[in-house]
Amino acid sequence: MWLKPEEVLLKNALKLWVTERSNDFFLLQRRRGHGEPTGRITGLLVGALDTVLDSNARVTPFRILLQVPGSQISWVIASGAAIEEVNKHWDWLVHNLLHSLSVFENKEDVASFVKGKVKGLIAEEVRSRQAAQEDDPEKFREALLKFELHFGLPSSEKLVTYYSCCCWKGRVPRQGFLYLSINHVAFYSFLLGKEVKFVIPWAEVTRLERVSTGLMTEAIRVSTRLRQREFSMFLNLEEAFLVIGQLADISVRRLLDSEGLELDRVLQQPTRITKRILEEQALREYVLALFRLPRGERLHEVVSCSVWTPHARCHTAGTLYTTDSYLCFSSRDEGNCILLIPLSEVLSIEKAESTSPLPNPIIVSIRTKKAFQLIELQDRDELVERLNSRLRALQWKWSMFRSRKGSRSTVHVIVTVSVTQFSLNLCQNMEQVKERLWEDHFSEFGRGVHMFRTEKIQRLIAMGIPESLRGELWMTLSDASSDLESHQGYYISMVQQSMGHNNLATEEIERDLHRSLPDHPAFQNPTGIAALRRVLTAYAHRNPKIGYCQSMNILASVLLLYAKEEEAFWLLVAVCERMLPNYFNRRVIGAQVDQSVFEELISERLPELAEHVPDLSALSSVSLSWFLTLFLSVLPFHSAVCVVDCFFFHGIKAIFQLGLAVLDANAAHLSASTDDGQALMILTSFLDQVGNEESSCPPSSPPAAEETSSSDTDIPAVRHTNITDLINDSYEKFGDLTVQQIERLRCRHRVQVLQAHEDMIKENAVRTEMSLNHNCSAEAAAWCYSDLSHSFMERQYRLDRPQFKSLYGLLVPWPGGSDQSTDTVANRTFTLMDQDCDNLVSFREFASWLDTLYCEELNEKVRLLYRLHIPPALTESEDDPSLMKSPLLSTNRPLCVNLPSGDEVKDYQEQLKQMLQDLAKEKEKDVEKPLPPMNQWEFIQFCKTLYSMFHGDPDENDLFQAIAKVTSLVLQIGEVGHRGHSLGSEAASQKQVTPGDAGVDASRGDGSSVAEKEWTVSYAQILASLLTEQVLVNFFEKPVDLSAKIAAAKEKQYHQRAGLLTISSNS
Repeated sequence: MWLKPEEVLLKNALKLWVTERSNDFFLLQRRRGHGEPTGRITGLLVGALDTVLDSNARVTPFRILLQVPGSQISWVIASGAAIEEVNKHWDWLVHNLLHSLSVFENKEDVASFVKGKVKGLIAEEVRSRQAAQEDDPEKFREALLKFELHFGLPSSEKLVTYYSCCCWKGRVPRQGFLYLSINHVAFYSFLLGKEVKFVIPWAEVTRLERVSTGLMTEAIRVSTRLRQREFSMFLNLEEAFLVIGQLADISVRRLLDSEGLELDRVLQQPTRITKRILEEQALREYVLALFRLPRGERLHEVVSCSVWTPHARCHTAGTLYTTDSYLCFSSRDEGNCILLIPLSEVLSIEKAESTSPLPNPIIVSIRTKKAFQLIELQDRDELVERLNSRLRALQWKWSMFRSRKGSRSTVHVIVTVSVTQFSLNLCQNMEQVKERLWEDHFSEFGRGVHMFRTEKIQRLIAMGIPESLRGELWMTLSDASSDLESHQGYYISMVQQSMGHNNLATEEIERDLHRSLPDHPAFQNPTGIAALRRVLTAYAHRNPKIGYCQSMNILASVLLLYAKEEEAFWLLVAVCERMLPNYFNRRVIGAQVDQSVFEELISERLPELAEHVPDLSALSSVSLSWFLTLFLSVLPFHSAVCVVDCFFFHGIKAIFQLGLAVLDANAAHLSASTDDGQALMILTSFLDQVGNEESSCPPSSPPAAEETSSSDTDIPAVRHTNITDLINDSYEKFGDLTVQQIERLRCRHRVQVLQAHEDMIKENAVRTEMSLNHNCSAEAAAWCYSDLSHSFMERQYRLDRPQFKSLYGLLVPWPGGSDQSTDTVANRTFTLMDQDCDNLVSFREFASWLDTLYCEELNEKVRLLYRLHIPPALTESEDDPSLMKSPLLSTNRPLCVNLPSGDEVKDYQEQLKQMLQDLAKEKEKDVEKPLPPMNQWEFIQFCKTLYSMFHGDPDENDLFQAIAKVTSLVLQIGEVGHRGHSLGSEAASQKQVTPGDAGVDASRGDGSSVAEKEWTVSYAQILASLLTEQVLVNFFEKPVDLSAKIAAAKEKQYHQRAGLLTISSNS
């Protein structure tokens, strides 16, 4: 294969290569020992060297070198594992290049010409491989060439797909092509001699919409913070909209969010992203959401088939999805028939005899002596072989787990409890009727995780699951039972490991324990509280990324009422990690995304309400608690538990449907409401009166709510609503809402939510910085924040040393000299600003530095330069930046020391005393102290920096003369001071030293006499000397247009990052 040309200093180093073919410009070499008799000593030695020292050469035993006559330097341009492959490259070089090289007179031109040709061949191979993955390789190859030609993006910018469309400018359409790459969306049009092209980074996209106007049937609107672009007339608008949403979502998540929203492993490598990969990823997300599978499950096969459904006495057509640990079947109409078979329940997967009525059947046998028949499977033999391979691997894994578990000598047992005995008794007659209905259902549709899930079970769940079966069905519908069975003893180990740990999560848990269903008898005694504490702390220990989030206590307490303690733990795992992903973290991004989705669903499904309530954000924000607590915090208890039943069956879809039904039931009152407060009271009053007729006690409202509703005449009287009727109403009116629609909306709205969250944090940070640094402009602070946030979101908007040095070169106000001098001063500046020794500079510190350079007086600028040339910024080990400042100790944060196990921990009073001492030290640090004097070596470095600053300035010669005068003046001042100190110390020593003390004085090694005799100058002396030269004063006081500097920095930074040439836009 062709290689990027790489220099080789010695063509035949250590005689490791044997030349097979050669001419004036090229060498074909073979690795010594390859293809030779095995007994030769040279081959054995080279083979040993390849194994130990040179693994790359071991992989490619043949190579082609480019050599220039008379030069000692060669370049490796091709390599291969077989001689046939390398011979093809050799023949191409001989027939296409060798004769052309003889016309070059300059040897350097020969090397440049060949290296350019080889790079072109490599680019051609990359295009061919990328085009081969597309449906029409030739067309994609042509589009790829145009993409590279029109926009000049670097080779690393991979084109994903392209579409023919129109870009609208007002009412004028411009026909062209929309190119979608991994980092940009680009448009190019050339019509009637007029060229239009522009590039939009995905990171700048804030909103994606499908819009319709009188001129356009339907268009895609891409919004950034500065403007909007509209594209229409796609051949397949639905497909284009999905791909645009996916690419924007992936880029924004990669750049702006590193917490919680983890990308799939394939998507973490942008160069591997293709249109096919995006389609597979969208399908995987849909399958995980539809069947509520663990997020780590990989989708393997998607096969059309039919499954025998005993309850319908026929085969039901649909799709089989296979993952690492599950067989999943869904009918063609989503939700009509769903079947989930964990491989842990499977005994065997066998092929049956194929007949005309039953073509290509397979039989899946499970442990409960039950079997499922699937027919009409394409490529049945390969499918069965792959499924059996995964099944054998899982069975071996489980057998090893059981053997290790059985070999343990001691097992610590924690007695887990169930608090179901405290749950209130319902009407016994109604409970018995429900139980009989469910028993009949089990006999017809099956029992357990692998039962058929149809519309009939939906009707039973809408009635409310009987209390005796609620815990079992929650475990079944969420498949938490499979997690429990495959992780025997896991919960006990988590409880044991979390015991004695004290952190922020445990403190918040302790604070909220008694707030969890405080009126329920189960949590009015130590038993229930202890069980809730163990479940929450065990989960916080299992998943420290989430830890503990408010509302988890309410959810866990309800789970404990109907399930055993260990079952409640696994139910909590299923809810937090599978059914409500990204809900329970510091920023509740998942809940915010669903709020944005809910707002769009209100506009689509309730258009009359949306017309009367222009700002739907108020209604969607009111519903935040509905999603976070599954209506447990807003509905009467028995009604809310029925909602949880629906949630475990339908997932988040049930919450969307019920939320729309609640708004629909109150649409008239909400349309007539005058403010957000009144709308909130309408919804609160309605939800308080949603009850369950089978409940032994009528629904009750909190006293505060009753008092408010009775005293406020603007709130209409609300009659009692049955929860079953409300759920059935939600199914009837909004049951057509599918999981696929929700997932697509989530993908698109996640971009909007993350960008809005970023803007909010940016505004807060800029506002804080503006309040601290009054001279710093808002534009400067905003741009600095933007760059820091995109570079280091995961470190809370802080820069490391290389990133700071890059920004230093962009923003420093003076012209500067060589790259080496700029790099040196940037290193010193970073070391000075890194006050807490964590090798990171915060946004506040960076903005303060910028404020000093652009807005402060001359004396502050000189003071900063002075500090850059004394310790700790300046050290003798500048060549190694890691040694500039020891990161072992920090004065801005507490020092954590792991004490031996026998030591006692300080009590609270001692800790408080230490904290007060630290605060006193911090206060002392804030007091500005006089700067220490500068020695001669430090002053020389100071002068070097000044000289480098003046390079490129219009008054360069005058500045050099002025700084030469100042340098001479300061040197004289330092020399006078040095002589004065020397004379004074000698006179003092002659008076004080006696014959008896001479030996003591001679042996003194404290270094004080050296410090007294050292050549030094002070900051005040240097400042005064600089003020004597007006040209230097003018240089430091010369105003610099910060806006122009920032604009130039933005453009230069963008070119550095993307390699983008200047883009002209005529639109």
